[in-house]
Amino acid sequence: MTTFPNTSQVSPNSEPSTNITPHTKPVRPPQAPQPSVTQLIETLNSHRVNTLTELCRIERIAATCSNPNDAKAFQKPMTTAWIHYVTSQQLVTELRGLTPNYPITGDLVRDAYSRVREDPNSNRSWNLAWLCLTKMKDDGLVAAYAALEAMKPEMWGNKIPSAEDVAQLANCFEGEWMAAVDMMLRHWAREPTWC
Repeated sequence: MTTFPNTSQVSPNSEPSTNITPHTKPVRPPQAPQPSVTQLIETLNSHRVNTLTELCRIERIAATCSNPNDAKAFQKPMTTAWIHYVTSQQLVTELRGLTPNYPITGDLVRDAYSRVREDPNSNRSWNLAWLCLTKMKDDGLVAAYAALEAMKPEMWGNKIPSAEDVAQLANCFEGEWMAAVDMMLRHWAREPTWC
């Protein structure tokens, strides 16, 4: 049973009784400390992080650096990390994870990569993954590769498909692939381009 102090015995100027506790907000556990710029750069250089979500998280931290030396220190490691993300097949792996019904073809990613490398305007960004995803969309590669994939004989087994069947399958590929590309592009609220 809880007992309360007799309020008639408490004077207005006296210290509050120790058995009376005011209502307080719950104590939040301490936040994990943010990694230092040096730690993040080492993480990028060692490729310990190689997923779109984590690379974007580090990219956002780099973009908010108030110290110009820190921002400059991020440039090469961030660029190299994005190149590794694409060339280590992680981009195609994550795209395939988003396209379970109609797995995206690696040929689409390879073509986008080649086009980015040949495009002189590609130096507008350090982010090779974003450039490849944008190229897939802007150059109509998703629709083109969906049509090519739908025409492959292995898609049909022993059946000879009609043009309508091929078009229907191509639409299925294109719909799922474009949704995956759009989902990945939503990781960037702003285009990751140089000012």
